[in-house]
Amino acid sequence: MTEDVQSVGHDPAASARLSDRAQRLLTALVESYIRDGQPVGSRTLTRESGLSVSAATVRNVMADLEEFGFVSSPHTSAGRIPTERGYRFFVDALMKLQPHVSADVDLARTLSQRFGERSDDPRQLVAAASQLLSSITSLAGVVTIPRRANSAVTQIEFLPLSDNRVLAIMVVNGREVHNHILQSERPFSAEELRRAAGFLNERFSGRELTDVRGVLLTQLQETRVHMNQLMLDAIGMAEQMFSPAARDTSHRMDVVIAGETNLMGFAELSNVEKLKRLFDAFNEKNDILHLLDQCLQSDRVQIFIGRESGYQMLDDCSVVTAPYTVDNQIVGVLGVIGPTRMAYERVIPIVDLTARLLGSALRGR
Repeated sequence: MTEDVQSVGHDPAASARLSDRAQRLLTALVESYIRDGQPVGSRTLTRESGLSVSAATVRNVMADLEEFGFVSSPHTSAGRIPTERGYRFFVDALMKLQPHVSADVDLARTLSQRFGERSDDPRQLVAAASQLLSSITSLAGVVTIPRRANSAVTQIEFLPLSDNRVLAIMVVNGREVHNHILQSERPFSAEELRRAAGFLNERFSGRELTDVRGVLLTQLQETRVHMNQLMLDAIGMAEQMFSPAARDTSHRMDVVIAGETNLMGFAELSNVEKLKRLFDAFNEKNDILHLLDQCLQSDRVQIFIGRESGYQMLDDCSVVTAPYTVDNQIVGVLGVIGPTRMAYERVIPIVDLTARLLGSALRGR
């Protein structure tokens, strides 16, 4: 594992307990199982490890690895499969990443071209990144919408709806659009709403979102007695727009997910109950967002294997994430979700490269 990859559950003492022969056999077992998805027997291990050892010796080593918790025997099969701990040891101590192979050049060219086609809209760039991660890895791609450290109001508009409702449209930082449905006490005409929006734009345009509510609660409310009905109506709608609940909704990190159906092709995830939990999680997004939010604290690739994520619906999955930056600030996280039997050696460089290219594309807007 390279220094650019952060371990989540590394056990440094494990490598000291395993001989070189045991490590080579474990590497062969993990790589074979990732490739074929079938329990690995002694003959296969002897052939793929390149070791000149007897089948009996291999079986003895496998028994030791099973005792250490690195492999297990499913059902009555004579072969063995890696455990979460076995995958973790493989990723941390045995896997050899090759980030500068020629395939990365082709990948970089493909990603740069696709990002360039959508360089004007950050949400389209994020959607492209998620779709590309999914299509290249055959897993589920996840990318959070970039967060901005500073968010200034550019423009506010109001449109009348039915049942005394008003659609409030707020443009932030000149391009990000947030919509809110407001409930009013009486119907408003389009002209009244236009004038109310003009009143608010005059006072709030260019102000930071974090400052607006403070202004509403102090400066403007202190002079409420001197306001006409137009101002009072505008302030009432603004108070709804910038309430803590509305503000939290507009600032809440969101994520774009692509390729969820790819996971149906893996036998270990094809159980109906497992798929239901996963797809419920993809639809709700909350648990996935919480996990990705934690990843904002690291500037490196992170790998969560099985239960390491802390979320039950991901117990049978692995998640590989990397942050992406704009102007040296981490603004989002991207990654893939797949079975624990994923090709880590291939997936990790893809996630890392995609994060770097997405950051470059966002900087170039």
